[in-house]
Order: sequence, then structure tokens, then C-alpha cells
Amino acid sequence: MQDPNEDTEWNDILRKKGILPPKEESPQDDEEEQQHQSVVQSYEDMTLEELHDNQDDFEEDDEAAIEMYRQKRLAEWKASQAKNIFGEVTEISGQDYINEVNKAGEGIWVVLHLYKQGIPLCSLINQHLSALAHKFPQTKFLKSISTTCIANYPDRNLPTVFVYLDNQIKAQFIGPLVFGGMKLTLEELEWRISESGAVKTELEENPRKQIEDKLMSSIRSSLPTRRTSESESEDED
Repeated sequence: MQDPNEDTEWNDILRKKGILPPKEESPQDDEEEQQHQSVVQSYEDMTLEELHDNQDDFEEDDEAAIEMYRQKRLAEWKASQAKNIFGEVTEISGQDYINEVNKAGEGIWVVLHLYKQGIPLCSLINQHLSALAHKFPQTKFLKSISTTCIANYPDRNLPTVFVYLDNQIKAQFIGPLVFGGMKLTLEELEWRISESGAVKTELEENPRKQIEDKLMSSIRSSLPTRRTSESESEDED
């Protein structure tokens, strides 16, 4: 008598016509299916990088499921990146400080500028920060009138820039002398902020050093050499 559970083309035809009952799953088949499901399930916990690193180990039957999980992880990553895009300097008050700074989110860098209207250097820094916010959209740039954020904050300390990460101050720049006055360039401010870790600059060295080197070179070239001075002295004799 022919085994109804045998895997033959004829038995498959009979099953489709309802002449034979569906093939019974053996305990071994169930165990293999459960093992396969557990392996596929483990892929759900992998990151995009882990999925990429382990792609050579995937079984052919797993590829469709793995691709689905990869697309799911990619969508989650894109959503998280979208949440971390700022791109502009936001004005805040003291009431906003807790939500915007203390609760900025894990791993979010925050650059806060305390300023007052009517102080030229403060206005210049606000202009520079607007450009940097556009250039580094994953860093949160904030500004606040000093006394609305910190009561009785002295004007002599303006401008002030605080850099935060995870509610901890990582750097602070206080007073006009720190910034070098109205000659402060966008690149110099970018370099200063990058030293705190808040932005990843492509500048290779401090632009201020380049200016100082050029200044010193200009001064040296304008000074007479010792030989020239001695020659002029001999001519006078």
C-alpha cells in the first residue's frame, strides 16, 4: 500500500484533489521549523551593522525575512536621524531651559549662547551660530537673552557660550576677550566649538593660529636685518 505521507508528485496531485489528506507533520519537521523560526527571530534583534556583518551566514530561506528586518531597521534609523535634525538657532527663555537643555535627549549636543541686544559681539556670534546650525544640523543651537535665562547675569560676561551633552557642561566661553573681539571669524568659532566635541569640523587647525602666524611673519619682514643695520652704521661713519 502506498504511503500517503510519502513525498511524490502523484501524492501531491491526490492531496490537491482532496483524495489524500494533507501530509502529517512529523515531530522532527516541527522541531526543525521551530529552530528555523528561532534563528529568524534572533535577526530581529540585530542592528543594521550586525545584519550586514552576518549576511554570509544567512540561509537561502531566510533572505526574504532578513531583508524585511533590514528595511525595518533602516526605517527606524531614518526616523531617529530625522528627530535629531535641527538646522537653526532657537530662541529660548528660562522656562524652556529644562526641556531644551536638560531634556535635550541622550547623545544630543547643545550649544547655548547667552546674549543681549545692543552688544555688537553678541550679534556677530548669533550670525555665526546661524551658519553653524545650518552646517551641523544634528547639534542643537540655542540662544537666550542672558537675564531671562539666568537672573542678574552680569553684562561683563557677555557673550557667553555653554556647550552641553547629556545635561553636563562640556565647555564654556565667557566674556569678549575669550572670543577675540569683533575680529572673530566663523571658522574660529567653529574651531572653538569643535574642540568641545559638539561638532565635527573639517578644519585641520585653528584658523586663529594661521592669522597669528601671518601677523608674525609680516612683522619680521618689516624689521631691518642685523647686517643691514650694521651697513647703514658704517656708511654714516
